[in-house]
Amino acid sequence: MKHSKRYASAKTKAENNMLYNAEKALGLVKEIAEGDGKVKFDESIDIAINLNLKAKHTVRDALILPHSLGGGEKKILVFAKGDKATEAEEAGAVYVGDKEFIDKIKDGWLDFDVAIATPDMMKDVGKLGPILGRKGLMPNPKTGTVTFDVKNAVGEFQKGKVEFRADKTGIIHLTIGKASTSADQLFDNAKALYKEVLRKKPSDLKGEYVRSIAFSSTMGPGIKIDRNSLN
Repeated sequence: MKHSKRYASAKTKAENNMLYNAEKALGLVKEIAEGDGKVKFDESIDIAINLNLKAKHTVRDALILPHSLGGGEKKILVFAKGDKATEAEEAGAVYVGDKEFIDKIKDGWLDFDVAIATPDMMKDVGKLGPILGRKGLMPNPKTGTVTFDVKNAVGEFQKGKVEFRADKTGIIHLTIGKASTSADQLFDNAKALYKEVLRKKPSDLKGEYVRSIAFSSTMGPGIKIDRNSLN
């Protein structure tokens, strides 16, 4: 893949085979994002955690990061009926309903950031698995998005709760802030995620669990870090 001159220039600032201290790496990622040839938007700062997982293993959960990612209010969709639908509306969910939204999604509508469902709705919502699963939007008890406690679930996502999951290659990708976010806040968010990932280690997994960790900005190269610097 051919990279831009800006990417090539940024690449020279990080040593390929070096494992950086996490705080130093985040400072370098910010320096790259804010350096020469800066783009006209506030780049995202991302973390990639490469895990040693078997096909049977699933690492998925959600957490409220210590520092908000910003980006405005999330569009929350709640699949619910009756009193629970009213509870969702009062809690501030943007979209609330049942069959009408299931049908809209089947027709290609996906204008929401988070989907929450009450357990009694999952028989019907589950049929959307092929659509919502690919987008990482499928409600799941493990992430607190299948629950009768609709008010609390909506409130947590409004406060900045984020979901993380290992993809088919065993890598967790998550945005932990913006280029304008302070390095200390980025570090706090990365450390909080890493702590949760360690807590989710499959009990039957043998050998190494975390293979590598890297930080990057939207337009910049990945910078590998010493995982011990996140402990």
